[in-house]
Amino acid sequence: MIKYAIIFALISLLAGALGFGGVAAGAAGIAKILFGLFLILALIFVVLAALGVGAISKGMK
Repeated sequence: MIKYAIIFALISLLAGALGFGGVAAGAAGIAKILFGLFLILALIFVVLAALGVGAISKGMK
């Protein structure tokens, strides 16, 4: 997902440099959404991993 966010950010930069303002704004919006979604999912997985490690260590005792 982060790969697609970077791709859309690069498309936005290129379109902006060439003067395509509408395309640049659209690609930048998509990149922001994908990056935000990536951050939320990464945070969820980190929390789940931290909770899972605690459950495994409790189960071994």
